[in-house]
Amino acid sequence: MKNIINLIVEQNSDKKRIDTFIFYKCPEFSRTRIKNLIIDNRLKINGKTNNLPSKKISHGDKIYLEVPEPKKTSLKPFSFKLEIVYQDDDLIVIDKPAGISMHPGPGNYDNTIVNALMGYEKIKLSSIGDELRPGIIHRIDKDTSGLIVVAKNNKSHENISMQFSDHTIDRVYNTLVWGKLRPQSGIIKTLITRNSKNRQLMDVSFTKGKSAVTNYKTLKVFEGKNIPTLSLIECKLETGRTHQIRVHMNYKGNQIVGDKKYKKRFKKLKNVGYEINKKLRELDRQFLHAKILGFQHPRTGKKLLFKSDLPNDLKNIINVLEKSN
Repeated sequence: MKNIINLIVEQNSDKKRIDTFIFYKCPEFSRTRIKNLIIDNRLKINGKTNNLPSKKISHGDKIYLEVPEPKKTSLKPFSFKLEIVYQDDDLIVIDKPAGISMHPGPGNYDNTIVNALMGYEKIKLSSIGDELRPGIIHRIDKDTSGLIVVAKNNKSHENISMQFSDHTIDRVYNTLVWGKLRPQSGIIKTLITRNSKNRQLMDVSFTKGKSAVTNYKTLKVFEGKNIPTLSLIECKLETGRTHQIRVHMNYKGNQIVGDKKYKKRFKKLKNVGYEINKKLRELDRQFLHAKILGFQHPRTGKKLLFKSDLPNDLKNIINVLEKSN
């Protein structure tokens, strides 16, 4: 049975955000849950639907929010050995391999990180948000490897989600791109929105979308007589938009090696050594790895910082480039 929330904005709540106002009035619901309901068109202000959690309210506004009963789902356990680098009563940090999605979705409801967690008997996950995404606070792409954090309870989920919203999370990635970035270090600040022709792709925009900020620096440039010009880049995220690094590198004209979605075409490799050519063509995913993840523990407040080495498929490419550079 669904719940209906009816509220009237008092004078002392004038100009507050609608999601914040409802959260303080109805603490039995998490801020994340309220935000998701608003985005899902469950909110009306003065009889008109509003799907912006940041909408500022005014004295006297009539607020209506529909809270549907949680759907019952049965996630199938997936027999998949996870590399758990840290775990306690509140959270789990996993070093995710490339090739596995974070949570169930169209075309794949069984072979995901969430399903794999279902296979671990003693692991319980938070219930905030989508019923198919228990515990999932943030995501990295299926074909990106590296560190992710998963919440075991709703308080931890809410706390870490706020750290992501406040951009206080440390998130650092390594990527290999074609050519040289100009300048070799800097900050990319743009808006990112969905591609108007292909909803699976994201685009840089100058008029609409969400703010996206990527700090980058070139760690090494590989170039020479027998190798293509490639650059190993470190990217530190201030925001975490969908495909942010991939979109920003594409925007700079330096597509990520192995990226199937954002490549223009496979580079023609002339006069390139056999081993390098072979390694680059064999790579079946984008060269992108989440190597550092840091945040405050939701219960103790202690700073946690985790690091992950490049997996073998990416490390082997770097080794070959090093030998030929």
